[in-house]
Amino acid sequence: MSNCCHKEEEKADSCHSGGKKRFDYILWFSIFIIVPFYILELVSGSSLDDGNFGLFSHSVFELMNKMWWGLALGIFFVGILSKVPREFVLSILGEGGRLSGILRATMAGVLLDLCSHGVLLIGMKLYERGASLGQVMAFLIASPWNSFSLTVILWSLVGFKWMMTFLLISMVIAVISGLIFEFLVKKGVLPENANKTNMPEGFKFFEQAKKNLAKTDFNLGFFMSMLKSAMLDSRMILKWIFFGVVLASLIRTFMSSDDFSTFFGPTLIGLGSTLIFATIMEVCSEGSVPVAADILNRANAPGNSFAFLMTGVSTDYTEIMSIKETTRSWKIAFFLPLVTIPQIVMVAIIINMM
Repeated sequence: MSNCCHKEEEKADSCHSGGKKRFDYILWFSIFIIVPFYILELVSGSSLDDGNFGLFSHSVFELMNKMWWGLALGIFFVGILSKVPREFVLSILGEGGRLSGILRATMAGVLLDLCSHGVLLIGMKLYERGASLGQVMAFLIASPWNSFSLTVILWSLVGFKWMMTFLLISMVIAVISGLIFEFLVKKGVLPENANKTNMPEGFKFFEQAKKNLAKTDFNLGFFMSMLKSAMLDSRMILKWIFFGVVLASLIRTFMSSDDFSTFFGPTLIGLGSTLIFATIMEVCSEGSVPVAADILNRANAPGNSFAFLMTGVSTDYTEIMSIKETTRSWKIAFFLPLVTIPQIVMVAIIINMM
């Protein structure tokens, strides 16, 4: 099992790197944009004019100052999770076809600290190993932005209240969707997973965790290794976060507050625009967080912000095509948006009315 987990980690990383070490254009392009504009704003003391140049500089400076502690805490969590064998996370999935299995899959999705594309690879592997369709769907729906690192970054941008609201509601949607898929399988509307579960024989979570902790030497080398893993593994997160900062700053620069509120405000038209924008914007989950924060803070549309975060997994063509290829079923793939989008829209409308 551990070997399989290591392979999955390599594949998850390769979803952005293509499996080869190559120049990361998105990461370094974003850094090349952010660093000079941040320094310029820091040196000028906000004395730049309100032209496009100044507005972009102000936006970069403000966003980075809001999220720096979230980034730091996120990197810390990534380092911790790098020392936790993935089978411990996956083992809590439990048995499919039951509420307990759906709840466990949802929690596993929240705990697994990967980007949406990395999570997608793990989710498809879970299906191949015998996880039920409901468990896989609950895992995918709960995962894309609900990792430790992204949750604390979202906290830094929108505040604890909205972060917890989004977190809890998304978990509820994941559980409900998982149960719906289990029901559809039971009724024969969707095909059952023919694969068998391949968990380590006799694996016991707490017993194995106790043994691993007893064998772990918490010395300087351990913590240095954790720090190294945190920095290396965080590149995937930082890359899209920085890109999201650039994207959000561009939106702030070229779209006035009035126009932004009109297009993405707490109205049915604004919600529709948000859903369309989230569907066509193929950006990893980390990149969507700064934009979602702007929808909440600038457009005063928390429901739309939630919908923007959630719609990525429900309508993303990468997600749909991966599900189709793994399950060999277009029907299953198209049932993902069919089941989730109505829930997301309904919740978004309610939140906007709060």
